[in-house]
Amino acid sequence: MARLIHIDWPDHGTPALPPAPDLAALRGRLAAARAAMAARGLDALAIYGDREHAANQCWLTGFDPRFEEALLILTPDAAHLLAGNECLPYTRISPLVVAGDIAVLHCPSLSLISQPRQGIRLADAIAQALPPGGTLGAAGWKYFAAGEVDAPETALDLPAFLADPLRARAARVHNATDLFMHPGYGLRCTVGPDDIARLEFANHMAASALRRMVFALREGMSDFAAVPAAGLGGLPLGCHVTFATGARAAQGMSGPTGQVLRRGQPVSFNICHWGANICRAGWLVSGPDDLPPDARDYLSAFAGPYVAAMSAWMEMMVPGTPGGDVWDRMMALLPHGTFGVTLNPGHLIGDDEWISSPIFAGSDLPLRSGMAMQSDVIPGHPVYGSTRMEDGFVISDEALRAALAAAHPDVAARCAARAAFMRDRLGLAVPEALLPLADTCGLVAPWLFDPHAVITL
Repeated sequence: MARLIHIDWPDHGTPALPPAPDLAALRGRLAAARAAMAARGLDALAIYGDREHAANQCWLTGFDPRFEEALLILTPDAAHLLAGNECLPYTRISPLVVAGDIAVLHCPSLSLISQPRQGIRLADAIAQALPPGGTLGAAGWKYFAAGEVDAPETALDLPAFLADPLRARAARVHNATDLFMHPGYGLRCTVGPDDIARLEFANHMAASALRRMVFALREGMSDFAAVPAAGLGGLPLGCHVTFATGARAAQGMSGPTGQVLRRGQPVSFNICHWGANICRAGWLVSGPDDLPPDARDYLSAFAGPYVAAMSAWMEMMVPGTPGGDVWDRMMALLPHGTFGVTLNPGHLIGDDEWISSPIFAGSDLPLRSGMAMQSDVIPGHPVYGSTRMEDGFVISDEALRAALAAAHPDVAARCAARAAFMRDRLGLAVPEALLPLADTCGLVAPWLFDPHAVITL
């Protein structure tokens, strides 16, 4: 049974800034992409990127487009990055560009409207980078299942002004986004020790910001004042900051709009950086007496059972658990009529907030060591509002934990300390295989005007 305890939120220290992937690491990723390309029978691979969909390109190269689109064309023995006016100098953020592993082609048509257009035509740049004929794989940010579109294999998630000249140049063009994002085998769907260190830093930055915001919440302040209290540290955002209360309470994706925080209102909010999304939901109250009369059993009827279900979720986060088993158990513990969970109870996260998920109805995909998993289980009820325990974790086997301890002992120690706190103080069933990446992991404060009161089992 869930109950409340009053505690200070834990502080396990500030991680050191981890280095970005170096030339050797990025060369390894390019080699992995070429191997996947060859195994699929592709002669070349075109990887699309823009401001919202940069993750595959950034993972491969260390370069993420700003303002503009960009296209990376990979063949067995060459790589060309097509970039517009403003991205052109920024491409040198990539060690592969600096080292000459990737050649850059300036394509003004990738620039914003009305900017100078002198330079190589887009079709000519594609012709320079892509040999004619053959089978090309095109990777954007999503692929399609049977039944969604008429021909999933050839349905492209690239803008037509890029898809058309690619189709004109190659004999066949297939959607190859799954090579990077499929939860069963995608190249970006598992991480190693260095990636875990970077994920932990992002989670720490997001969790620290959310903590500052929570403890600054006061009746009568506006959401325009609440969000700056987070003191964002400047890491790139993985999605926009949300803060939904008052007239926007039912629109959880809303950002601040000038709503005033009133006692007795539901609220939800998040801070999301690349690799981390820390989200909470609850009530702007000091205790149950401040709740609407119909919602005064919120702790026992809604938030408490949710925390118990999330404890069961954590217990299942071990290598080998079929994703469908997680789905079935969560749907049983959180009946739809009360909790209204519709999306996947847990998904993979990277530079994009949602890569994909092995957890869906009927999934036989096993959870794997190295999966960076977001505890994104979103309940909603017309009377109780919502609650949330959304943080970042990594599923690990003994070999990955040993490798992390050898490469980043401080990261491993902090993950172990967080897991011990969650087990000993919060009563959560955290297995050894689950590495908590943020000090907020496991914390649910239902009364957000009294955030020291948190749920324990």
